Amino acid sequence: MPSPTPPIPPTSPSPPPPRSGLHRYRFLSVWELAAPPALVYGVLGDPRTYPAWWPEIREVQQLDAASGRMRFRSLLPYELTVVAHETRNDPAAGVLEARLTGDLDGITRWTVTGRGDGAAVAVFHEDVEVRKPLMRRLAVPGRPLFRVNHSLMMRNGRSGLTHYLSVCGSRRIGLDQ
Repeated sequence: MPSPTPPIPPTSPSPPPPRSGLHRYRFLSVWELAAPPALVYGVLGDPRTYPAWWPEIREVQQLDAASGRMRFRSLLPYELTVVAHETRNDPAAGVLEARLTGDLDGITRWTVTGRGDGAAVAVFHEDVEVRKPLMRRLAVPGRPLFRVNHSLMMRNGRSGLTHYLSVCGSRRIGLDQ
């Protein structure tokens, strides 16, 4: 008879809890922008500028060199607050990635590439689990509305960034100006 498996010592880290399908959201948005990829990457890489061009992002507060608190709200009457911790900033690959904690827990990533005509394509990936109690309670009836709300936010973000890039060009307007 084989010996029983020894218990895991209490100092061993436990595996992360599985993500619940009920509270998990995965989003993909593709923005085609008439601006050079390096400029788009630079603006997306400075979230402090987001409130200037993205109406749903109400506030960005830089906490340190690699993290910041963001507060946002779209059409539905709830607000989300997250802390974004930069995990990747790779201009050569065009990748910006952050780990989110707070009302949303997961990752968000921008990948910026060029088109043949010099314009940029910014691809947004997000894989998060909702932690906000109200949204968790309303998971089943609210899911379609939450998805529409996110879609509206992304549409307004693309429109705002398009305008910001056309007006500001290489003269970015942010907290340092």
